[in-house]
Amino acid sequence: AWTKSNYGTYFWNSAIVVVSAVALVTVVGAMAAHCLARYSFRGNRLVRLLILAGLVLPPQLLILALFQILLDINLYNTLSGLVLVYVATHVAMTVYILEGFFAQIPQDLFDAARMDGYSDFEIFWRVTMPIGAPAIFTTVTLNFIILWNEFLFAVVLLTDDDKRTLPLGIMHFTGSHQLDVGMVATGLMIAILPIIALYAFFSETMIKGMTAGAIR
Repeated sequence: AWTKSNYGTYFWNSAIVVVSAVALVTVVGAMAAHCLARYSFRGNRLVRLLILAGLVLPPQLLILALFQILLDINLYNTLSGLVLVYVATHVAMTVYILEGFFAQIPQDLFDAARMDGYSDFEIFWRVTMPIGAPAIFTTVTLNFIILWNEFLFAVVLLTDDDKRTLPLGIMHFTGSHQLDVGMVATGLMIAILPIIALYAFFSETMIKGMTAGAIR
């Protein structure tokens, strides 16, 4: 089934898109969460409201707007465009989880780092990131699982067969009048293996991060 279908292409498309999106959203989300947790600045409440809106508003409301934006910047029907959409739609959740964890890091650690001559970025990279590793692994795992199975944005923003992600590839073998059970079963098996592997390696770390970040 792997050779008779394009599952190899679909798998690597999903891998490229999801890994790129998770990496970007983790870096951007961690920086934003660090700033919200450690610095008071004008517009802080507005940023928090925008993050809350990103958590509450359903993604279906953004489809037409994102479709038009990608058309305008010539990124419609591209994997790069889908990566940017995934980052934009999942950064709010990432910031929300990480900010709750980062806010619990003792201020004394940051004061000591400042006395040692660390810059703002060095404090973020050498203090916040190592201590916040459990929460970061939690967001990485959650975002990976959600985006690996994402269908709505992919089906609207990708049209070429060679750019389909794995969920779209599986759907290709389910039609209104026919169902290729063998191909669908193969696709589902391929799709679930990375999720099982990820959870097997990071389940304890993810639970620790979710528990530690629960008290805000």
